[in-house]
Amino acid sequence: MILQAAKKSTSSSTSALRGKKPAVFTAAAATRHHGIGSNAIRAFFSASKNNYASNAAVVSKATNASVLGVGNHNQVVRITPSMLGLKYDCGHNNHAAAATSFGRSPPGNPSTMAFLGIRAKSTAATAFGQIEEEDAVYDAAVAGADTMGNGVGSRSHQEAWMVNLGRGGNDEWLNGPRSEEWYTGLEPSVCPGVDEKGVLRSLPLPNLSAVTRESAKDYFDNSWTLFEMLFAGLKGEEPFYRPPVHGLRHPQIFYYGHTPCLYINKLRVAGVLSKPVNAHFESIFEVGVDEMLWDDMNKNDMVWPTVSEVYEYRKGVYDAVVDVIMNHPSLDDNDGKGIVVTQDHPMWALFLGFEHERIHLETSSVLFRETAIELVQRPKSWPGLHPSVYGSTSKGSEPVKGEDYPTNEMLPVEGKSVTLGKPLDFPSYGWDNEYGERTISVPDFQASKYMITNGEYWKFVAEGGYRNKDYWCEDGWAWRSHRNMKWPFFWTPIGPQGSNEYGLRAIFEEIPMRWDWPVDVTYYESKAYCRWKTEKDGSPTSKPYRVLTEAEHQVIRPQQHNLDAARSSPSADKVMVTSGADFPNGQTGANLNMAFSSHNPVDSFPPSHTGHHDTVGNAWEWTEDHFNPLKGFEVHHVYDDFSTPCFDGKHSLIVGGSFMSTGDEASVFARFHFRPHFLQHSGFRMVASNEDAPATHLFAGAFGGQVAARDDAVSVEEVVDTNNNVYENSDLLNMYLGLHFPLSGSKQNVNPMLEHGNSPIHGLRFPQRVADLLCSLNPVRTNNRALDVGCAVGGSSFELAKSFDHVEAFDFSDNFVEAAKRVQSGEELTFKVPIEGDITEEVSVVHESGVNADVMERVHFFQGDACALSEYADNKLGFGTFDGVILANLLCRLPDPMACLNAMPKIVNKGGVVVIVTPFTWLEDFTTRSKWLGGFNDPVSQEPMYSKDKLKEIMEGLGFEKIHEEQMPLVIREHQRKYQYIISEATGWRKK
Repeated sequence: MILQAAKKSTSSSTSALRGKKPAVFTAAAATRHHGIGSNAIRAFFSASKNNYASNAAVVSKATNASVLGVGNHNQVVRITPSMLGLKYDCGHNNHAAAATSFGRSPPGNPSTMAFLGIRAKSTAATAFGQIEEEDAVYDAAVAGADTMGNGVGSRSHQEAWMVNLGRGGNDEWLNGPRSEEWYTGLEPSVCPGVDEKGVLRSLPLPNLSAVTRESAKDYFDNSWTLFEMLFAGLKGEEPFYRPPVHGLRHPQIFYYGHTPCLYINKLRVAGVLSKPVNAHFESIFEVGVDEMLWDDMNKNDMVWPTVSEVYEYRKGVYDAVVDVIMNHPSLDDNDGKGIVVTQDHPMWALFLGFEHERIHLETSSVLFRETAIELVQRPKSWPGLHPSVYGSTSKGSEPVKGEDYPTNEMLPVEGKSVTLGKPLDFPSYGWDNEYGERTISVPDFQASKYMITNGEYWKFVAEGGYRNKDYWCEDGWAWRSHRNMKWPFFWTPIGPQGSNEYGLRAIFEEIPMRWDWPVDVTYYESKAYCRWKTEKDGSPTSKPYRVLTEAEHQVIRPQQHNLDAARSSPSADKVMVTSGADFPNGQTGANLNMAFSSHNPVDSFPPSHTGHHDTVGNAWEWTEDHFNPLKGFEVHHVYDDFSTPCFDGKHSLIVGGSFMSTGDEASVFARFHFRPHFLQHSGFRMVASNEDAPATHLFAGAFGGQVAARDDAVSVEEVVDTNNNVYENSDLLNMYLGLHFPLSGSKQNVNPMLEHGNSPIHGLRFPQRVADLLCSLNPVRTNNRALDVGCAVGGSSFELAKSFDHVEAFDFSDNFVEAAKRVQSGEELTFKVPIEGDITEEVSVVHESGVNADVMERVHFFQGDACALSEYADNKLGFGTFDGVILANLLCRLPDPMACLNAMPKIVNKGGVVVIVTPFTWLEDFTTRSKWLGGFNDPVSQEPMYSKDKLKEIMEGLGFEKIHEEQMPLVIREHQRKYQYIISEATGWRKK
């Protein structure tokens, strides 16, 4: 069990503005959450002070001790040095965090950090000094715990989290409907946003070009009361402390204290507030947890404050924020005319707090939906379910298309160019990842008219989709197996197993199944359905069904409220001018901003201009994109780790918003994300295309899984430094266009190299020379297809196409691939050749002799990852096998060279040839040292280990014989008087 060692703190004063008495609670809880412990835990700390190295042994000896009546020795064992540290929370809870520890310790559990009392402490001595000061608190608390009549000791089945129950009479107070005293701010009946029937919904997103004290307070009260109204839906104290069924989030008590904590901490960072409301609470409630791995279950064993204590804390925070709004000089609003709040304004932190609270309003509602039905209750004033629930019957099984759910046809969509990104001067709050820009060329595609419904998904379930491993990626299947999933989580079985009869879980109710509502599933489940559907019915295009991308989503959104419209007029971002009560109305009506408290039938609202329904609202849609930064991305100093920890290739963008999305989440500029095993009122729409998905991937493997997630975390700096693909570095693009098309500039009299005696012109045409080498080695022509791995901007690919009937060519850089496609299309592409300093010459791309339109048509370019070649060989339609493969200056820039090399036997035909050209420039910036082929001394013999020798051993082991070796120079221009001169080793390998 992980217990909380922390300083005793006092509750804040009640609000004079509120004009009502605080609720009365018993005083017993005042000593029970501060440092509750046991002899076993005390022994751990005592030994740790004297001998850090002996911690594990001490804990092991203590394993038979009973902690607070919970005789679970495994829980005690888990308190080890390896648990020290912090995890970032990429689900919007990663607020700050210094991870100091006893010396240097690996990342671990934030609950443990709170347990050890390490809150911005720099030494172990400081932490243990704090613990010694609290001995009396420990002793009193343990004694009290031993006598709890209604606590953990009274239950026949005991779990670690149950130590939080029965402290201070909270259960009686929290059972049944809440009175108005529950609300620490305004009660719903008098809160801005309430309608004439007493139902409270969200206000529009504030316009920051005219902020008044009154408008800021209205939006604050609306946000604050909506959140507390949701939490009025927990019945008794148990659901505040019971961990979620999946164990991947904190219990609800954390979120009840987390949102007020962030207001105070961020206002302090911005210099608006000078002191805490409750320093202890603002430590333990600050740092949340990412939902990390689907089998990471070690977060929730902690003694939390009582609900009544957090209630009192919320009162103090409400008062403090209202005081800021009503009195801080930066909000002096020019006689009611309003002020402009920009990212540089101190009140940016205030609006950050509003939007952060709204994120947790939605994420907590998902946790409510996952909570046992007997532990929740519908709060008074909560928006109603969509009317489709009432006055109709719905059978529990065997839904019929056209009767129980609409026919879902694939509609063609004309491709277009989409520019993502929110202008810096747009007058609403935005998270850091929304700003910047990226232009994406979206090819023609087809998308399902509706999101996939429960009725359609029932067929997948009934036909054994959850039993067939072939439909699932490796980690998706591991997740499904770990959770023993047999149907979507929010489906509730109403018949015997195997009958496939289901009801449906809403946030506070179990209701009859609505087959025409969108199915609520994870990314893994979405992709499994797409694979099943492709196998069952076939795809209407040359590529299999998939989910949509961020850019495709923007194409099918209503054009009256799309990105271009909003950038022209802020009111076109509909949430800026539309409340929850009004959102369903009109031609662009949608279930958004808490218009309803459930999904709706997918054909309820009018379609967009492309004929697609629910392109906004109802349910979030999973995309094929990694969560990623736009070009020009910058963190904001008030919340510098909101997005960057999740630029890791392991979080999927979700788009469109759900019925619970409010504020910025409901904006056209919103870019949110979750891990692929996570639920978030989220569904999907099927897409098919003849082209590769116009998606942005940061790292290898798309969402292939948890194996990658178990790797060491990539630092923020590494994420930023390695995302040249995402940032679309124009200088790099110019350099590679010059390298691949050395004849460019002939029209402008700009030579690829400054003429001089003994000039190394033999280093020019490197891409073409690599392609020529492959052809000269006479691969056996089985299908006359070639593969260019790491094709960059396509110079080598076009050269290969002169000799092969078809060339597959891919690069990790979207920017490079896009340039290659533009050249292929016949566009007269220009780029800048550096001359001196800022002086450049603009030149046009000029092809090599023999490269014409017919030749270029033989090349298929796509964005891809060399480390995923095996996956492409197994799953990528049309990828196939090859007579020739080239890897030019690529191997020593891969994070996992062996993943690439191991795929060669799969993709190379018998007698085919692989040409590998590499300078063996190993750098840890690209490849961890453990994955270098050579370039180091043997740790035992100290003999030098050379990469060429290892490469020979590897390729021969894979069934290839070495048929060629030469030293191949290349020259890369930096400016007209400076060039990189590189000598790569070029080897040829024939498959036996």
